[in-house]
Amino acid sequence: MFENIFGIHEQALLLQGQRIGVLATNLANADTPNYKARDIDFSAVLAHTDDAPLPLTVTRASHITMSDGTAASADLKYRNPYQASLDGNTVEMPVEQAAFSENNVRYQASLGFINGTIASFMLAINGQ
Repeated sequence: MFENIFGIHEQALLLQGQRIGVLATNLANADTPNYKARDIDFSAVLAHTDDAPLPLTVTRASHITMSDGTAASADLKYRNPYQASLDGNTVEMPVEQAAFSENNVRYQASLGFINGTIASFMLAINGQ
């Protein structure tokens, strides 16, 4: 009965948390020569969430694994720059900052929906 009470927002929240890390890495490497900006195709990953939960992909021994393996995960894709850099770096600060802000708004929206669901259950339980 309570397996899917938060709907897509549970997986969206996990995926948005992963995307924040990817975007932060891009911002941190803005001055690194030959660094290629990466991102998660959020809509493509969420389109497959109805099929089955996506397993967390661990590619290095230093990665932290989740015990339940139900977190959404996505393959990282390289971002094509609007203007090429002389040092081979594809990070564009305005693009990264806009993506970071957009992701933050989506994260807050998912949290709002989850909090609303919890508040509804608390109202039903307390009967007030």
